[in-house]
Formats: sequence, C-alpha cells, structure tokens
Amino acid sequence: MTPNTAETTTGNTIPNMSLVIPAYNEERRITLFFDSIRQFDGELIVVCDGTDRTAEIVDAIAARRADLVIRCLRFDHRLGKGGGVLAGLREAQAPLVGYVDADGSTSMEEMLRLFASLRGADGAIGSRWVDGATMTVKQSVMRQVESRGFNLLIRLLFGLTYHDTQCGAKVFSKQAADAVLPLMVARGFEFDVELLWRMKNAGFSVIEVPIEWQNKGDSRVQKRDMIRMLAGLVRVRFCKSRA
Repeated sequence: MTPNTAETTTGNTIPNMSLVIPAYNEERRITLFFDSIRQFDGELIVVCDGTDRTAEIVDAIAARRADLVIRCLRFDHRLGKGGGVLAGLREAQAPLVGYVDADGSTSMEEMLRLFASLRGADGAIGSRWVDGATMTVKQSVMRQVESRGFNLLIRLLFGLTYHDTQCGAKVFSKQAADAVLPLMVARGFEFDVELLWRMKNAGFSVIEVPIEWQNKGDSRVQKRDMIRMLAGLVRVRFCKSRA
C-alpha cells in the first residue's frame, strides 16, 4: 500500500542525509525523541504503522519545529520493524541514509558521528560491544546473555564478524542500500542481520563503530519475537531471495 505522506520541505532541495525512525505505537516516546534533537541537517522520516496517536503527534511536532525537515509515513497495517525501515529507506531522497530507534537510546549526536564515518565506507553500524563503546545505562544481565548468544548464532549462520548486529543505529550510502533492498526478505527484528549479510555478499564495506548508548527500557523485543527472529533468520539463510 502506498503511504499517506505529511511532510515539511523547503522547495525541491535534496537533503544530504535521510534518517528513518520506525515508530510503531510510539506516542509515549516520540515527543521526547524530537525534543532531544538540537540540530539535524537532513530529513527525518517517521514510519507510523500502529494504532495509537503517533502520527498525529509527529504532525504537530513538524508544525512547530520549522528547523527540522520531518516526513511522516502512515500505514494502516503493521509492517514489522524491518518492514518499517524498508518503507522509510525507499522514500529517502538523500545520498546518505540510515535508521535509528525511536526510544532515544542513541542520541542524534551519535548518529551524526556515524554519518561522518561514511567518508571511508559504504556503511557504518553502531556497536555497544567494541572497545570505545559507552553504555551509560546497561541492559539487564539476562539481556546481555541473550545478546551474546544471538551474536554467536549470527556468526555461525551468516559468517558475519560484527560484535553487535542489533543496535538500532545504522547508516549507509544510498547507492549501497538501493543495491540490496530489492533482495530483502526479512520484515521483523531479524532485518538488521539480513541487511548486513546482503551488504557483505554484494561486496560493500560496512564498518563497526563504538557508540554511546543508553538503555531506555521498554524493549519491543519479547520472547515470542526472539523465536520469530530465529525462524526468520533460518528462512533468510537457506531460502532464495526475492531477487
């Protein structure tokens, strides 16, 4: 379905960065997310596919924040985490694109640092598990154990050497993203792994950058989602793509 789009733009100027924010039922946190942004010289694409007032709130924020270019994509059905990111990346206009979680765990300053890292690579992903990373509010011990176990599985299944595939802070050149998006199968939380795997197979360089990250709690990844992620990863790894 083609989304209904509300946007604030200045003429037909193409932005230099496009940042996608998947926002499924984020009415409690989306205002705080935008309040934390002091400056962003690009377009912010919010993908709303839930049942609450997130889209209305984003429209109100766009009306009062003339300093930001905000586009709100509305869908009347659940896209999934990966599906939401895909929808936003397809609409992105800038030569540099990326996505970040709406919970505010990664600041806009950190996202701008990731974008700056693209001067020497096709992609850059934030990592909480490499030297130099800072976690000001850490996850629970159980979450950390689950994360490390998941990372080991990813290494075995996909041959990816990244320490952290699931941090919700990633940026790419639009050229690299456009080359692999048509191949994408995943629509859930396993989306990140497939995207990095497709990038690797296509010969693009994606670097891992230590990031400052703060656990905001209220994780959208539940136990049932972990099971779906595992099933989705097996499907991605051993089934043909949509190419």
